[in-house]
Amino acid sequence: MSEKKYLTAPALSDKMPGSVPYILTNEAFERFSFYGMRCILVVFMTEYLLGASGELALMSEAAAKKYHHFFIAAVYFTPFIGALLCDIFFGKFKTIVFFALVNCVGLIFLVFDQTRLGLLLGLILVATGSGAMKPCVSANVGDQFGRNNQDKMQKFYGWFYFSINFGSTFSTLLVPELLNKYGPRIAFGTPCAAMILATFAYWLGRCKFIHIRPGGFRFVKECFSGEGLRAIGKLCIIYVFLVPFWSIFDQMDSSWILQANDMNRNWFGHEWLPAQIVTLNPFFIMALIPTFEYVIYPLVNKVFRLRALHKISAGLFMTALVFTVSALIQKRIDLGEMPSIGWQVLAHLILASSEVLVSITCLKFSYTQAPKKMKSFIMAVFFLPIMLGNTFTGVLNAYIQNEDGTSSLPGASYYWFFVKIMLVTAVLFIPVVLLYKEKTYIQDEA
Repeated sequence: MSEKKYLTAPALSDKMPGSVPYILTNEAFERFSFYGMRCILVVFMTEYLLGASGELALMSEAAAKKYHHFFIAAVYFTPFIGALLCDIFFGKFKTIVFFALVNCVGLIFLVFDQTRLGLLLGLILVATGSGAMKPCVSANVGDQFGRNNQDKMQKFYGWFYFSINFGSTFSTLLVPELLNKYGPRIAFGTPCAAMILATFAYWLGRCKFIHIRPGGFRFVKECFSGEGLRAIGKLCIIYVFLVPFWSIFDQMDSSWILQANDMNRNWFGHEWLPAQIVTLNPFFIMALIPTFEYVIYPLVNKVFRLRALHKISAGLFMTALVFTVSALIQKRIDLGEMPSIGWQVLAHLILASSEVLVSITCLKFSYTQAPKKMKSFIMAVFFLPIMLGNTFTGVLNAYIQNEDGTSSLPGASYYWFFVKIMLVTAVLFIPVVLLYKEKTYIQDEA
């Protein structure tokens, strides 16, 4: 089918768009791939990494945490590349397919080369491919809706987030087992296969998607117009307060995995691998999305109108509680005890609740507050706090490491440091909630 026959505007309909199955299938497989690869990175670097001659060349825990967070930071910096190529030149579909293929090539490097060189090349390509297509995928969700069915957008973003966590649930359970039993080649090969399937699923939906044409010079004009700059500036005020949230959130793949090594992991009759505990996050997310959407939000709305910024504010305060639990766990470990891994279950439940309130809400809010030609670019800016949060964590872990390998923030003091930062952030966000003025932009219908 020629590009001229693609749908270029949402239909006049109050129903869910026909592109829904393709978007959700693609996202589930792509997130299976990313989180499956990501959850074993620290374990791979500290237990399996090889030298050029095939001998073990393992990293220390501090070095592995540092490089893990720098990789995540890179994943959330490259969205600017994808957003600019998408909004100015190629549109969302071509940009997504191209960078999905780049992601596949990066995973192939990880499958066939377990040396530091293979790790470096693989992670550079995965960070570029996965990151560059992220803002396009997120904006493409909102593009499927017009004014007649925009009331269904919030639910679809919930389903979209559900599919993310559906894919990551299975990968974080399966991939650590594959690494433990069969080694890194099979463990990285499974996410690679999933990424290939994700790309194919997205390509199959090409005739169902709404293909918003790239803005070209109009994007630049809108971006630097008074309205465009105001939209970016207003959203950036919110995003500044999300940096500590993401700094804490992404430590479930580093600090919490390393902490789990020192805990009693026999829980409900099963000996859990440290990297498998991450499965709790997407599992809780899938349960909490409908709970918040159909129970908690409607109940609160009966008392007062719950705005997006109210939800984000509540999530920030809850995030401080997350690392409070982690600090109390670590305090017991520091005393020589082996607390049950069930305490990390509680921490994951609180973290997942914070994620629903902060991340899902801000994702949809960012799309609606972005001018029409700037949707992908604004979604790239939305990912900037994740990059900054992980950069902060990586730099901090490099700074606090003493020459003898010890830390200047040992044990529980590391977690209390983040609790203090998060509490200050949550309090300072309250005036933003009270003063922020919203302006909504939705794509025109055919």
